[in-house]
Amino acid sequence: MNDDAGTPPLVLATGASTGIGLELARRLAGRGVRLVISARNAARLEEAAGALRDLGAPEVTVVAADLGVPGGAHDLVETLERRGLSPDGLVNNAGAGIAGPFVAAPPERIEAIVRLNVEAPTTLARRLLPAMIARRRGFVLNVASTAAFLPGPGMAVYYATKAFLLSWSEALAEELRGTGVTVTALCPGPTRTEFQRRAGMESTRLMRSRMMATMDAGPVADAALAGLDRRRRVVIPGPANRLGVLAARLMPRTLLLRMVARLNRDT
Repeated sequence: MNDDAGTPPLVLATGASTGIGLELARRLAGRGVRLVISARNAARLEEAAGALRDLGAPEVTVVAADLGVPGGAHDLVETLERRGLSPDGLVNNAGAGIAGPFVAAPPERIEAIVRLNVEAPTTLARRLLPAMIARRRGFVLNVASTAAFLPGPGMAVYYATKAFLLSWSEALAEELRGTGVTVTALCPGPTRTEFQRRAGMESTRLMRSRMMATMDAGPVADAALAGLDRRRRVVIPGPANRLGVLAARLMPRTLLLRMVARLNRDT
């Protein structure tokens, strides 16, 4: 993954203090990649940075940023520009959700989720892609979800934002074909991270069902990088998740809506 001058590539990873984002950063560090890691919690980022250096990252830059506030993504890019950092890769992992009926959710929370899940990845890609295209190398990895393939009563905004990420990633990948820059949408199923607690969905049938094939973040990150290496446009980790996506595509929409609504209710 070195460039023509032998300098290791630089990758920006958002939401990299925990969960899938941290596991992706760990694996990139093991490949000798230079990293910029970003999240809201500066203390956690500094702790992660030390571990990433120990794993082999030759350079780790920490930028604490809140991408859920207006202008947050632009501020992050401007910080990178002031420091003379131009990423060769972008991992859009930062994301959030909220469980429960749409009309019961605080409006400001919904707005923050849309900014974080939709506006921030779009803004970061638009600001960083031109330089990657000019260098004729680079990648964008968008962390979506198997929720992208489903309607999501009970988590309507979250499911819709992940559907946006999937659709946008596939379209962007086609637009960039032949430029040397790739785009991959990672669509994990239920994964053991802090997301469930923050979204208030720990007590839902989805998370408590013994039938759900919940994965750890590490194998999800392994699948993501394997797909990225193969220039895959969509990566769905785990055979159970791939089967679930196929079943959802074949199921009548009305039945699918009722099933997802039931899974997203509290037990």
